[in-house]
Amino acid sequence: MPQAPRFSPVIALLAVSAMWEEQLSTVLKDLGITTRKFGLLGHIYAEPGISFSELARRSHITVQSAHTAVRTLVDDGLVEDATSHAGAASVLHVTPKGDRVLQTARDRLAELDGALAVRLPKVAASLDGIRAGIV
Repeated sequence: MPQAPRFSPVIALLAVSAMWEEQLSTVLKDLGITTRKFGLLGHIYAEPGISFSELARRSHITVQSAHTAVRTLVDDGLVEDATSHAGAASVLHVTPKGDRVLQTARDRLAELDGALAVRLPKVAASLDGIRAGIV
């Protein structure tokens, strides 16, 4: 049986990701949002009226999960569904409260991005290169 490699880039990426996701979750907690809700809020802000199907696709979740998460954003006053009647397609948009929460979350994310660049400059540069190649 061949010996397992001593280093796995996938495991390293997962370890770094888990560490920074935990930090992001911590700085978002008092805003009442999770990293997933932060992403959903950002998508709704960027494209008011986005469909649940598109929101789910962009977030890599099911449509049912998108409905559930958006319902909590609506209940928390961060998103409004401007649907005029039951059965009509949803028309989602971020409320003024949601806009403030999103901006604060973005500011905190920028601080974490800066900390990552200082603590792990080669990782930050590599990730930027990966993003440039993918997006």
